[in-house]
Amino acid sequence: MSQNAFPFGQKIVWQPNPQWMAESNLQRFMQQYNIEDYDTLFRKSVDDIAWFWDAVMRDLDIRFRTPYSRIVDMSDGPEFPRWCVDGEMNIIDNCLDKWQDTARADSLALKYESEAGAIRTMTYRQLYIEVNRCANALRANGLGKGDAVGLYMPMTPELIIAFLAIIKIGGIILPLFSGYGPQAIATRLNDGKAQAVFTANGYFRRGKPVEMKQTLDEALQSCPTVKRVIVLEYHDYPQSTLSDQDITWSAFLQGQNDAAVTEPVSAEDVCMIIYTSGTTGRPKGAVHTHCGFPVKAAQDMAHAMDLKPGETMYWMTDMGWMMGPWLVFGTLLIGASMVIYDGAPDFPDVDRLWALTEGHQVTHLGISPTLIRALKGHGEKPVKKHDLSTLRMAGSTGSPWDPDSWMWLFETVLEGRKPILNYSGGTEISGGIVCGNFFKPLKPCAFSGPVIGMDADVVNEEGLPVRGAVGELVIRQPWIGMTRGFRGDRERYLESYWRTFPGIWRHGDFAAIDEDGLWYILGRSDDTIKIAGKRLGPAEVEALLNAHPRVLESAAIAVPHPVKDNEVIGFVVLKDTTDDLESLRNELMERVIAGLGKALKPKAIRFCRALPKTRNAKVMRRLIRAVYLDKPVGDISSLENPDTLQAIREAR
Repeated sequence: MSQNAFPFGQKIVWQPNPQWMAESNLQRFMQQYNIEDYDTLFRKSVDDIAWFWDAVMRDLDIRFRTPYSRIVDMSDGPEFPRWCVDGEMNIIDNCLDKWQDTARADSLALKYESEAGAIRTMTYRQLYIEVNRCANALRANGLGKGDAVGLYMPMTPELIIAFLAIIKIGGIILPLFSGYGPQAIATRLNDGKAQAVFTANGYFRRGKPVEMKQTLDEALQSCPTVKRVIVLEYHDYPQSTLSDQDITWSAFLQGQNDAAVTEPVSAEDVCMIIYTSGTTGRPKGAVHTHCGFPVKAAQDMAHAMDLKPGETMYWMTDMGWMMGPWLVFGTLLIGASMVIYDGAPDFPDVDRLWALTEGHQVTHLGISPTLIRALKGHGEKPVKKHDLSTLRMAGSTGSPWDPDSWMWLFETVLEGRKPILNYSGGTEISGGIVCGNFFKPLKPCAFSGPVIGMDADVVNEEGLPVRGAVGELVIRQPWIGMTRGFRGDRERYLESYWRTFPGIWRHGDFAAIDEDGLWYILGRSDDTIKIAGKRLGPAEVEALLNAHPRVLESAAIAVPHPVKDNEVIGFVVLKDTTDDLESLRNELMERVIAGLGKALKPKAIRFCRALPKTRNAKVMRRLIRAVYLDKPVGDISSLENPDTLQAIREAR
């Protein structure tokens, strides 16, 4: 890749604010340990991981019923470390219970808004009481420690209550994407051996009803372990027909006491199995424990994003994606507020996201680059209608940025003075490998670097560090949030992450570190486009296409070539219609050639009306390639709108 091509050679556009740094959680942490600056702290955090994660436990005030004897034991190798050895602690002790005798009990834990505009809030005390009632109901229905319970619900307060109540009784949550079809649901419930499922009769998306209970009923025909289904009566949605194993949410909780015991568990007991989207092969059930995922989520929020008690985090997500559990665990452990919303971010009008931000006084807003590419096409007017002064930052995850969209968010929404904290990691990470922060300057699309405590690097195919070029993202040492493996599939876990570079985690992302030490994620290395021996990341092509003022978004894929191995096909969605497609096509082609060179010239550029995406806005290049090559599309359970596949067929 050319040294002058994206992401290299960009200018710094944001500098840290000294006052914000001085007032940050991280500065307080450094002062406590007499550490003089950020770089020294980072080096210490990866040179002595036992010291660091022990210090994180103290910094977050994670309380144990029985203290751990060692923070980490790596006698089984870096692939299978044991954390908080001999410690006993239910994470609900720290999410809810410990706040009840403090002033925090009367502050807001949860802010909810429905697509129709209904608003509900819950304080830490109110949430605690409702979780207790739900925990008592679970126990009354024969559920307890070690039992797995599915969560197939829209983003409502009842989902958060059920989530926390299952963990409170020592159970295991199985979060499921609210848009899954029957087969995807059944696969995950069976793999997790679910004993019960929380669901809703349905919900509304863009004002249209979305059935859930009937979908679940079809899935349960092949789920023999499920004995109880709790059905939320979603407001204004038609009631569902109930069977003998079904019970409504209100009946389930009726008569339950508002005091409940939090089940004692080992800190390394499993509290969650969360599944990847399953785009290749059987979905992978990432196993997470009480002292793992929740602690990493809170540490990222506190140290990288500087979320403080009383502030408000809204990350646009579904509970079936890791950012849903991340939002719940992280905010509650810190003593902050979470916003949940169960509708589309541009419905009934394109300013809905900004209205939510203003209305709930959001300080930390999490979006995806794909969403911003769609919203910026409507200009700044929808943004300027709203007072966004409470925002301290915007976070982003889900897909790589293009510089034009990044700058639009930075200048239009963040006034050119507040940072965009890119965040990238995954379900198996429990949060971020790399992230922006308040201590390092930023360029468009850049990450400040690894999150404190993450010993990340970028390496070539021989495993050697590379700078100023694209390589593989790796992690050299364990961290507390790492998955404890895939449920029932040790070999697949090892093959997925540990076999390419023995003893080192290979994450499967293309990354780069530029001349100023800033980091970039350039897409999945599985999406690598190899042309005559040259490696090309899809984001490199997409950034050039998206920079054109008439392009809304794009996706680049590889197609086979008998001599060069592969060629590039670009799929482009335009902001408006035009009769002059050939002229525009040639113009876009020249942009790519100018940016990447003639050797990487695309085979073709196709115009389409939409791109296939997941609900959390990740473009599914795998599906685009399959449709273009007329091959089986495989698992499409994560696809938000199946009609987008037809859009690719039409473009083909």
